[in-house]
Amino acid sequence: MFWTNLLAARTQMGVSFVFHIIFSVLGVGLPVLLCISEGLALFRKDAHMMMLARQWTRAFAILFAIGAVSGTIVEFEISLVWPIFAGKAGAIIGLPFATEGFAFFMEGIFLGLYLYGWGRLSPKAHWLCSFPIVLSGSSSAWFITSANSWMNSPTGFQMVNGKVTNIDPFAAILNPSTPFETVHMILACYVATGLGAAAIYAFGMLRGKRDDYHHRGLLIGLALGGIAIPLQIACGDLNARSIEDTQPAKYAAMEGAMYSGNGLPLYIGGIPDPNTKQTRYAIIIPQGESLLSHFTINSHTTGLDAFPPADRPDPVRVHLAFDAMVGCGFFIFFVSALFWFLYLKRKGRIPENKWLLRGVVVAGVCGFLAVELGWITTEEGRQPWIIYNIMRVGSAVTPNPLMTISLIVFSCIYILLGVTLVAFLILIARRREAQRSWSELIVKDTVKAEPIK
Repeated sequence: MFWTNLLAARTQMGVSFVFHIIFSVLGVGLPVLLCISEGLALFRKDAHMMMLARQWTRAFAILFAIGAVSGTIVEFEISLVWPIFAGKAGAIIGLPFATEGFAFFMEGIFLGLYLYGWGRLSPKAHWLCSFPIVLSGSSSAWFITSANSWMNSPTGFQMVNGKVTNIDPFAAILNPSTPFETVHMILACYVATGLGAAAIYAFGMLRGKRDDYHHRGLLIGLALGGIAIPLQIACGDLNARSIEDTQPAKYAAMEGAMYSGNGLPLYIGGIPDPNTKQTRYAIIIPQGESLLSHFTINSHTTGLDAFPPADRPDPVRVHLAFDAMVGCGFFIFFVSALFWFLYLKRKGRIPENKWLLRGVVVAGVCGFLAVELGWITTEEGRQPWIIYNIMRVGSAVTPNPLMTISLIVFSCIYILLGVTLVAFLILIARRREAQRSWSELIVKDTVKAEPIK
């Protein structure tokens, strides 16, 4: 039978993560934009920067509220859909979930101060409230990602007669995958948020709104994304190298390496074929995988043929997701580098070439697409294990036969949340901030009360 309880459970978690990861990314990246824009507004006395901070604050407040709902649902689903996993792993990785909750509450406290402090706190005190929000958002991402990295390289416990003993929660958090995955995820948040914000203002400029407000929004977004993307590419390279050691089957699937050998080629794109052990329709660079991964042209790489068929991830999904993620990353890097090259060449004047602005819009979409593809690579590459080499996904799922109904119910909830989010964001975008007096926006004389063109 094609449709099984396990497939329904995996589909439900997939839908949940695809939706919730957007809030996670923006929850980490938007506070950085808020902090930068308000800081520049205060120190440069720039009304347009303050207007950006106000608009992004409204958007962040809505994203935070709906993200809290979707995050609660995800944590509820872990126990509901994967009770056996929760029972085994809860005592080991409960600490990062608890500390993530603490970071979330800290973020909520300072977000409340930030939201209701406009015009009540001094300008600098209000700006300083954004710093704990930035720190809390990044801390939340770090702790949650460390829990996922533990699933990829489990440490900090012993299994005795099927029971978990000798638990060391700190060793579990600081497992071999943690340094690479956590930094990779946080940088991904900065890239996606920065390019996403830049894409909004680039789209506005394409529609003729080429004023200082849109110029500043474009610059701040591309500054954050442009700084983060080369760091992200370097971190991704280190992450892939660590995966070769900790999860060799995942690495083989990512690279489309269907067989083991020395001096393997690099496959760019293509469709791996488990039957023929070939990667068809790919751009093949002879000995490229060996050179790229080990800096020699004749090093040994373990392919999928070294693992029992039951222990192999699906190379088609993993390889295509990985290559598409890498492609998105390099496209973002190219667009960001081109923009800043032209910006510096023009001595600080915004390049308004239509094709470049269209590229920024596409790069904004690619930022979030790369995040989704990265998590597909991570989760699909670990299959068939939910805890690598310890527990299989099929052994962790709930025996409840009503998973299809649960999938429908939770999917409807996410559709409702998504529609609500879009409606509120459109409402915010359409508000004409320029019609409000600047005394409502900022403390008097903090910035120049320049009209918005």
